[in-house]
Amino acid sequence: MTFRDATLDDLPKIVEIYNSTVASRLVTADLEPVSVESKLDWFNEHNSETRPLWMVQDSQDNTIGWVSFQDFYGRPAYQKTAEISIYIDENFRGKGFGQQILKLSIEKCPSLGIENLLAFIFAHNLPSLTLFEKFGFELWANLKNIAELDDEKQSLIILGKTIKD
Repeated sequence: MTFRDATLDDLPKIVEIYNSTVASRLVTADLEPVSVESKLDWFNEHNSETRPLWMVQDSQDNTIGWVSFQDFYGRPAYQKTAEISIYIDENFRGKGFGQQILKLSIEKCPSLGIENLLAFIFAHNLPSLTLFEKFGFELWANLKNIAELDDEKQSLIILGKTIKD
């Protein structure tokens, strides 16, 4: 498994993987699939030095998924805090890649200048909560009933981990 910086040519695959999660109402607060064009600004907010967007590939160059690091709250005082998002292609889910991706991502945080890593996860997304808790993430916030998915209120959990060198 390898990580590489995403290019603009990867954006359709990134969007395809992202959109494959929308209908589950488990992973994203988007209610409809998004377009490649709608994700251009998001794509351009990433940089390889501090806020990378990585494609994750297997030894045959198949795309397993992608990982994104994003600013938290967009203010300079929070520069050492980032939100991580991991999305795995449908063909590779449930095979342990999430654990490998999260482990490697955590290991790379010091070189990215990240001291606090956040994961924003719906409270009903037990697989993701379990994954992040396994790696030492703790409950830092519970935003009760702030999302409405198919006429049901859902809570957003923010898990956090302080990264040590």
